This record gives sequence, C-alpha cells and structure tokens, in this order.
Amino acid sequence: MTTDEILKEITRGAVDIVSREELAKKISSGKKLRVKLGVDPSSRDLHLGHSVVLDKLRQFQDLGHTAVLIIGDFTAQVGDPSGRDSTRPVLDAETVAANAKTYTEQAYKILDRERTEIRFNSEWLKPFMGGQSGTGSDFIMTAKSVTMATLLGREDFKARLEEGNPLSLLEILYPVFQGYDSVAVKADIELGGQDQRLNVLMGRDMQKLNGVEPQVVITMPLLVGTDGVKKMSKSLGNYVAFNDEPNEMFGKLMSLPDPLMYTYYELLTPEDPAAVKAGHPMAAKKKLAGLITARYHGAQQAAAALAHFEQVFSRKELPEEMETYRAEKPGKLSALMVAAGICKGMNEARRLITQGAVRLDGAKVDEDIVFEPKECVLQVGRRQFRKITA
Repeated sequence: MTTDEILKEITRGAVDIVSREELAKKISSGKKLRVKLGVDPSSRDLHLGHSVVLDKLRQFQDLGHTAVLIIGDFTAQVGDPSGRDSTRPVLDAETVAANAKTYTEQAYKILDRERTEIRFNSEWLKPFMGGQSGTGSDFIMTAKSVTMATLLGREDFKARLEEGNPLSLLEILYPVFQGYDSVAVKADIELGGQDQRLNVLMGRDMQKLNGVEPQVVITMPLLVGTDGVKKMSKSLGNYVAFNDEPNEMFGKLMSLPDPLMYTYYELLTPEDPAAVKAGHPMAAKKKLAGLITARYHGAQQAAAALAHFEQVFSRKELPEEMETYRAEKPGKLSALMVAAGICKGMNEARRLITQGAVRLDGAKVDEDIVFEPKECVLQVGRRQFRKITA
C-alpha cells in the first residue's frame, strides 16, 4: 500500500488528527510505530463503544505496528472527568484489579494477542508521584510546567464550575497523569475517543517537556447507544457488551433507530454505508446484527440468533427453548424476577415492572403484584423469557 492509501484507511471515521502532516511523515518513514490506547478499567465489561478505538488500533497492528494497550489501574482510582458533570466515584484497588483482568481478555476479541503490548500505568505513575528518590521531584517538575489556564480551559470543567458542581484536584490533574503515560511508553501515535481530546493532546505536551518527539493524536467519534440519544454507556443501560449472549446482542442491535444503524456500519464494520442504504432497512439491520454477533460469537451462533429473532419477534412466537425456574411459594413479582436470574436486584426489577416491560403469559404487568406459583411464561423486555413452574 502507498502512504496515501494507508492514510485513507487509518483516518476513516476520525474526528481529529493532530497533525495529518506528522502522521504522513511517521507512516512514510518505514519505522515500526508504537500506537498507544489507554483504557481505565472502571467497569467489568467492554462494549461496542470501546470497539471503535480498538478497531482502529487493530488496523495499525495489521499494518505491522505495535499496539500498546495501557490499562489505567492507577488513573482508574483517580477517575477520568472527561464529559462528566459530577465527580466520578473512586474505585478501590481490588475492584480495579478485577476489572482490569476482564478488560485484557475481552480486548483480545479484537486485538492480535501476539502483537499487543499490555502495560499498567501504576508501573510508572507511582514512582512519578514519589520521584525516584521518594522526594516527589518528578511530579513537582512536571506540575510546574502545566498551567491552570490549560487545564481549566476544558469545556466540561468550565461548565461544572459555572454550575457550582464540585471539581476535585485529582480530576484537574488527571490529564497530566494520562499525558505522562505517553512519555513512559514512548508513544508515536495515541488513539482516543473525541471526549479524550485534551487528555491525549496533553501527551504531546508531556513528551515535548521531556525532549521526546511528540506523538500524533487521532480521536474517534463516540458511539451513540441503542437509545439513539446518548453515548453508549453501561451506566445508562444503552450498551451492547462484548460478552452479551448472542440472542441478547442480536436483539439489542435490531432495536437501533434506523438512522443510527448506518453510523454503526461506518464505525463498526468494513461495509460501505452508502451501499447499505440502497437496500431495505430491515434487511440492512439484520445484516448489521449478524455481522457484529458473528464477530464476537461466531457465524453459527449469529445464524441461530437470527433464527431466534425471527421466531420470537417477526412471527410473534415464543422461543422453543427457555430456562425454567420453579416458584415454590407466593411472593412479589420483583423477587421472582431476581430469583429467576432475569434481574440483578429488586430496584431494577421494580423499574422494569413500572415501565411496562414485564408480561405474564403475554399480559402486561405494570405493578409489583404478589405472584402465586403457577405454570406460565415470564417475559421481560423483548428478549428475556423464563418458563415458570410451580
């Protein structure tokens, strides 16, 4: 491939490139580049929003470059303030360690394990904070070179200050910590979501302060969640996780608003969205759901998920196979939903009942009734079924 062809491929879908001229120079140099992506293990599961930047990292791997995936075990305990209107909860070290383990395994569903360098930023940020001699000099010298005007110029910081919302000192320092990651791993290029723009640009500043050639920055769009409104987030419930079961993944993708579907094609598949638009929207959506489900679960599971979807939703039939739960005594319907493994807690169950998402033998239930044990089908939402026996 020529340099122009490579640039066209790796900049597809990008929001910011700082700078395109530097990127062209690095690509044409023939050097094996170190391409950095940092993720804070703030929850257990990766979702399709993460795959946008992971896919871009895989493109660089396929071009022969080194993918450096940084697990922010140190910065996760600080809390990334990007795009937040309130302080992110601080995670304890044990939770971060557990989440980090699942992050690395799930990332390999996209990245080539053999060509991925996994690093944990506590490796250099703990010494950075304390200095090599424990004097704190490394951090102090860096902090002296970063102005408050730069940090407080962030739109999300300004909005929180104007609204009187708390902004902690740790949150203000977060970009400095993330920027120092680029110095530690000698990054040539850093990838990030568009909400990470200031953080990844700080990496360029940190490298300049340390006499290192600055990295090129490439930011990618934030994937809108299945609600079609806000960015994909586990806390908002509008996500599709890498580890979702095939039927659940397929069903979530079929619930996308039609206009959003074409954005998913552009950001999550190699397909041409313009060509897809020429066909029928329902066929296009089934193809999209099949492509993504096959990527994470294989072609056979994707085909089975399509068959399940058409049976349950297109023809309004019940699935042939359902998990069975035996209800032994009367109790609240919300308690039954938790015990049957449909919901993780009573609050979630009650919310679903109130929203009208729960049916017994096809009849909608909109209050938390006392359930008398009987044989019936419990349905929650469009995808979850339990056969209840007494």
